[in-house]
Amino acid sequence: MQEKVILVDCDGVLLDWMYAFQQWMKRHGYVPRIGYGETDQDVYDVAVKYGLERNEKQRLCRMFNESATIRKVPPLRDSIKYVRKLHEEHGYVFHAITSLSNDEYAQHLRTKNLQELFGPTVFEKYVYLDTGADKDEELEFYRGTGCIWVEDKVENAIAGAKVGLESLVMEHSYNKDCDFPLMRNWKDIYNYVIGQWFPLKVACLGDFGPLFLKKKVNNEICRL
Repeated sequence: MQEKVILVDCDGVLLDWMYAFQQWMKRHGYVPRIGYGETDQDVYDVAVKYGLERNEKQRLCRMFNESATIRKVPPLRDSIKYVRKLHEEHGYVFHAITSLSNDEYAQHLRTKNLQELFGPTVFEKYVYLDTGADKDEELEFYRGTGCIWVEDKVENAIAGAKVGLESLVMEHSYNKDCDFPLMRNWKDIYNYVIGQWFPLKVACLGDFGPLFLKKKVNNEICRL
C-alpha cells in the first residue's frame, strides 16, 4: 500500500452535496415529486426524485456545481473531526477525486471549500473531472498502490477494486446492498485505517478480492 495516502470522493463522502443541492433546487422553484421529501436523501438519482429528463438533470447538476453555492457545501456527518485526526495525529494526506466540473472557477471554489473545512495541508492533490464523469481512468494511475479509496457510488468503488485499491463505501440508504465494507461515518473510516474497525458481517467481494473479514489476532488486524 502507498503509505499515508487516502483517496477520497468528495460529494456524499466528505461533503453533503445532496443537502446543498436540494436547498439550491428549492430556491430555484423545483420541488420533489410526491412521495419524496425536501430533505429526503434516500434516492441517489435526482432525476427520479424531481421527475427530470436525463438531459435536464445533467444541466441542473452542472449549473449547481458551477454556482457560487459550491463554495459553501457543508461537511458530511463527522468528516471534519476524523479527517483532521488522520492527518494531524497519524500523518495521512488525502487525494480528492471528484466529478465536479471542468470549469476552473468551480474547481477553485471547491478547493477553497475543502481547505476551509479540513485545513490547508490535508489535501496533497485535487483531481477534477467533468460533472458526473466516471473515475476509471483517473483511478488507473493508482493501480498497484493498494491505497484506501472511499466512495459512495458503488460503480466507482468497483472501479477502484479492479485496479487493486482497498475500496470502502460511505453508507447511504441507496448503497446498503453493496459488497464492500460499509462505513456509517468517518469514525468508522478512522477506526478502519488505524486497525480498530470490526464489521458486523463478512462482505464477499466476488471477482474483486477474497472473502473479507477483519478481526484482531495478537493485536494485529488480519485479512482472511
